[in-house]
Amino acid sequence: MNPIVEEWIKKAEGDWQTANRELRARKKPNYEAACFHCQQCAEKYLKAYLQFQKKRFKKIHNLIDLMKLCSAIDAAFEFHYDAFSLLNQYAVDFRYPGEEADKEQAKRAVRSLKVFRKFVRTFLKLND
Repeated sequence: MNPIVEEWIKKAEGDWQTANRELRARKKPNYEAACFHCQQCAEKYLKAYLQFQKKRFKKIHNLIDLMKLCSAIDAAFEFHYDAFSLLNQYAVDFRYPGEEADKEQAKRAVRSLKVFRKFVRTFLKLND
């Protein structure tokens, strides 16, 4: 596998582990971090897939825009639109005062990502 694809996957998996760790934390859980890292994991897996397919992409962070690039290769990515729409908001929303995530939002983010992660890993020919 291409070393850049491997690096995207490694970074995505780091975000996946962090999101799950924060969701499970008993003392001082950071639900905003869990949501943010779910968005980051999805973003990095989308970029890994594009790189795997040897498709160029700009430095963008919007999951819907990345999904559109991926769905031009395989329309099945469009089935994850709702997950991307949900996760997209977590890239920025909780960085500012007055907004904070709760446990339910973090659970929903992790569940959404879990489905997409399994899907994209099959395209990348990775075992789960």
